[in-house]
Amino acid sequence: MKNNNVALGLLGGLAVGTVLGILFAPAKGCETRKKIVDKSTDLAESLKDSSGKLSNVISQTINDLKNESQQLLGNTKEIIKAEIANADNLKNINKPTI
Repeated sequence: MKNNNVALGLLGGLAVGTVLGILFAPAKGCETRKKIVDKSTDLAESLKDSSGKLSNVISQTINDLKNESQQLLGNTKEIIKAEIANADNLKNINKPTI
């Protein structure tokens, strides 16, 4: 979560710095507008790529956690079955013989 905030802060700062740099650069209005459009397009593509990568990481993490939890559940079921069998054995051992 903290890394995401840092990344968003860096991207926001980069965008603001780029726009301010273009606006204060000595160039014709049409050139400045074209530069703003180009930089905006580049930034949008960069954000799209970053969000796609983040989405992939989140999906993979969810799948890993799902698989791990299913494995733990399976192991827990086996342990419980074994303990029930041990308890049944103890009951049988402690039954009085007539």
